[in-house]
Amino acid sequence: MTTQGSEPPPGGPGYGRFQVTVLVALRMVIGWHFLYEGIAKLTNPYWTSAGYLADAQWILKGLALDVAASPTAVTVVDYLNEYGLVLIGLGLLFGALTRVAAIAGVVLLALYWLVAPPFPSFIYATPAEGSYLVVNKVLIEAVALLVVLAFPASRRFGLDALFARGAGPAVPAPQAEA
Repeated sequence: MTTQGSEPPPGGPGYGRFQVTVLVALRMVIGWHFLYEGIAKLTNPYWTSAGYLADAQWILKGLALDVAASPTAVTVVDYLNEYGLVLIGLGLLFGALTRVAAIAGVVLLALYWLVAPPFPSFIYATPAEGSYLVVNKVLIEAVALLVVLAFPASRRFGLDALFARGAGPAVPAPQAEA
């Protein structure tokens, strides 16, 4: 509990060591996954989002097909996707600008899900790695990122904690009496 006028501990009031450890672990494994996916795409000269976009279903189908039909647009989307994954991954892995990274990750995952939702009536050229009904790993990871966003353990363990200490409230200097 906090008393009036006192600050809650960084990372949330009343978080125990186990809770902070689990939240940090969740943030870091999602960060690793994003970072790895970004690096894998950057280092594969044949990777492109064109096939994924051309296979789009549901509400973003028109936009995705328009992007897939334009080599310039695909190049821009590929660049944003690759470097976005790397930057989001680094932010989450090291707990730096975690709120920004988590929000960007949720937005990116939501776009992936909206382009290719796992609805039973949709058939994709690339087979799914499992059997899904609405909820797939993309949606699960997006919800896990919302947990990271809701419980900011990076303020206890991560570069955000260092940023917060360095940018703490300014304490006025004592005034000399004349």
